[in-house]
Amino acid sequence: MRLLSIQSAVAHGHVGNSAAVLPLQRLGVEVLPVPTVLLSNHTGYGTARGVRLTPEQVADVLLGVEERGAFAGLDVVLSGYLGDAGVALVVADAVRRVRAASPGAVFACDPVMGAAGTGCFVAPGIPDLLRRELVPLADVITPNAFELGLLIGTRPDTLPALLDAADRVRALGPSTVLVTSLRRAEVDPGTVEMLVVGPTGAWLIGTPRLPGSFGGTGDVTAALFTAHLRSTGDAALALERTASSVFDLIELTVRAGDRELRIVEAQDRFAQPSMRFAARRVR
Repeated sequence: MRLLSIQSAVAHGHVGNSAAVLPLQRLGVEVLPVPTVLLSNHTGYGTARGVRLTPEQVADVLLGVEERGAFAGLDVVLSGYLGDAGVALVVADAVRRVRAASPGAVFACDPVMGAAGTGCFVAPGIPDLLRRELVPLADVITPNAFELGLLIGTRPDTLPALLDAADRVRALGPSTVLVTSLRRAEVDPGTVEMLVVGPTGAWLIGTPRLPGSFGGTGDVTAALFTAHLRSTGDAALALERTASSVFDLIELTVRAGDRELRIVEAQDRFAQPSMRFAARRVR
């Protein structure tokens, strides 16, 4: 599998491509990482040094990749944190060019906008451009619960409401929606869930909630789920493999007492998930 990944990059820690590339490589995926920002660290530290690439710079890197003939033979385009709002249009154009060169390629959009604990943290204009330009182009989207609410304009917090919200987003274009970081009132607060809704049904999976909050978990989740779904065509199996690997990663990080995900140390958990969690069909 060959995957073009357009998202952030940091020198210290693991978010964006700095979180997604190694897990994908351990699955045997050939990754072409294109940065949207180049920072010293993620912004959760309060300060970060580096640069936010302009849309023109991101487009130029993509053009260079295309000129090498690399768009032909791509299986997946994955997008994440965009940086500048104009990068959304660059990504949309790249997806169309990849599909022209490789008609079987799928587009997975992680609509990074924020989280329940932090609110919206992206540049003005990005939420609207995601809704209008990228989500309709996508085959797969992987919002967290907060981002799903931004996409549809409500905050679903029950299973029926979440299924309805996923269907509303699917009506815009994506065939498969993975919703992460679910915390439903009717569920034990010691559990965190993910829900996938696709053409053949809907499945829910829960894992124990571990202490701490770690940047990059959503990026790892989006990358793993996209790769597993592309390779197996089975949304439930992709969900189980992803949930198991991400839980293993967070568990290892908590045990190490680290603030940053222990991506390198956990690499075998990506290649061989423990598979200790099972998905439950809910529709």
